[in-house]
Amino acid sequence: MTTAERHYLVQGAGLGLKQEIIPEMLTETPAEIGFVEVAPENWIGVGGARRRALDQILERYPLVCHGLSLNIGGPTPLDHDFLKALKHFLDRNDVRIYTEHLSFCGDTGQLYDLMPIPFTEEAVHYVAQRIRQVQDVLGRRIGMENVSTYALPQGELSEVDFLNAVLEEADCGYHLDINNIFVNAMNHGFDPYEYLAAIPAERILYAHIAGHYEEAPDLRIDTHGEDVLPEVWAMLDDAYARYGVFPTLLERDFNIPPLDTLRREIAMILEAQKRAENADEHVA
Repeated sequence: MTTAERHYLVQGAGLGLKQEIIPEMLTETPAEIGFVEVAPENWIGVGGARRRALDQILERYPLVCHGLSLNIGGPTPLDHDFLKALKHFLDRNDVRIYTEHLSFCGDTGQLYDLMPIPFTEEAVHYVAQRIRQVQDVLGRRIGMENVSTYALPQGELSEVDFLNAVLEEADCGYHLDINNIFVNAMNHGFDPYEYLAAIPAERILYAHIAGHYEEAPDLRIDTHGEDVLPEVWAMLDDAYARYGVFPTLLERDFNIPPLDTLRREIAMILEAQKRAENADEHVA
């Protein structure tokens, strides 16, 4: 499938909708923002003033959801009560895209961290089957995001080969995280551009770009609490050059600055998209 044939369910540059910026979002309508993202777990069952605030913002912006607790690679059965509540939330709010992490985050309880799945053929089949179950319950195609890691269990496949195998067998979408590729490349010693060249680009639903902390040259911590580094911006440019422009969201979860500061980084996403579009027009 060529770039021109792809149809994305959101457009442009997005922003994660955190509580810290909601008051500003209620009084401003930044034109740079094309869509907003929430973790559904933080909003399911919420009413009152918080719910009214979300409704007001969603009158102006399309919504995507990036989940935290699906536990797609975990050893315990899927939580069907949660999936029922999730389906209601996604349907009620006309959520364009729902994605989750290609990881596990629980066993008998919630781990509050994203743990790596062993990169094995057995794990491919296990995870793909659970993704298909979730898609059946939700009645929609979902996306899986490549996650950042700091230690890896033994496996038979590379990370990107595991990713491709899972998405192919599950026939689901791909949530591309540019920063996570770079972080893992630094932490595990592979070429991030080789990884980027091997992703299932035809499955991209949208992308994340974020900042991280450099603990050491070979240890990067995926904090989402700093400005996006130049090396990560360069990878986004490369991805657009390879695959065409796709929707991209600025992910900022900690040390959240005022909305005007976030708007400047969102504008940088739009500038990268415009550069890629102009380059395509020049080639044509």
